Amino acid sequence: MKKELLLVASAFFLMSVTAITGVHAFEEKAKTVTISKQESDVTGDGINESIQLKGVLYDGEDDYLKDIYINISTDDDKQYTMPLESGSKASLKLVDLNKDGVKDLFANVFTGGSGGITLNYLYSFKDFISKELAVPDPLEIDSQFEDGYKARIKIDLTGNSYLFDLNDRKKYYKKLGLYYKGKLNEPMELTVNSFHSLKPVKLKSGEFILKGAQRITGIANADTIAFVESSWNFGGGKWNLNSASVHTNIQSK
Repeated sequence: MKKELLLVASAFFLMSVTAITGVHAFEEKAKTVTISKQESDVTGDGINESIQLKGVLYDGEDDYLKDIYINISTDDDKQYTMPLESGSKASLKLVDLNKDGVKDLFANVFTGGSGGITLNYLYSFKDFISKELAVPDPLEIDSQFEDGYKARIKIDLTGNSYLFDLNDRKKYYKKLGLYYKGKLNEPMELTVNSFHSLKPVKLKSGEFILKGAQRITGIANADTIAFVESSWNFGGGKWNLNSASVHTNIQSK
């Protein structure tokens, strides 16, 4: 009987060791990487803080980050964390966007994939208080295909509309059944994507604005029809549209 109890105890011990080993193996795979590191005063006290953008590699992969976050170390060794979403890449810029005289923390997270969407975050850490601020929403745009291999969009905020000639895609659209003898088989909207880029831009006056770009596609993600650029200025406690322009071809910066 004692021998049987000893065997059972040994088995439980081995199972425990295996479980612990598995936990350690998992923790080793969850590797934290430092994406960027900067020294700057983001509290307004005149003393530089250490600001690091970090992420945890997803299941040991080298091209995708989970648990991305901003870590701030103050002069008295206190630590503050600001969470971001997961993604394939991330960046952080320190600029005063809300015009309070103290640099804010503006972060981009690229989600990856063929859509190329960027998630954007803006934090203030003035007076050692972490506060998430709003970023501009993507422009609301009405869109539709029209007869004669054309497409039209209208930007709600400006009221401006734009017509695109898509005759160079006639064979492609006919093959997929979108058109028959130049007529739409049924009404169909275009796809208006969120920001694929949103970044701070410094004006000659020294102030910063945000400049964004959205991609408009047709019947597939690869069917790019236009890009809409917009610039935004912070004032009156909110983001205001400065300008909006439409391009059929644009270079990423």
